[in-house]
Amino acid sequence: MALEEKLKQIANNLDQLAGDNTIPRNIRRGAEDVKKILLNNKEALDVRTASANSKLDELVDDPNIPLHARTLIWNIMSQVEGINA
Repeated sequence: MALEEKLKQIANNLDQLAGDNTIPRNIRRGAEDVKKILLNNKEALDVRTASANSKLDELVDDPNIPLHARTLIWNIMSQVEGINA
């Protein structure tokens, strides 16, 4: 799968997370931030993926996050790590 396709798929998953009203607002806002980080072509790809995974790691540690959102974030983190592989 091409890099652009992978980024588009990750962006779609982040949109799904950001659009879920059962998830706390700070988590949804964080998902939007991660999407902006990943799609910022002014930064090197490895910097974007490291920043995105760091931010996602912060979100997953939030004690108020629902289980289904945590699972989705882990899935997104896995996809982001797959970009650098």
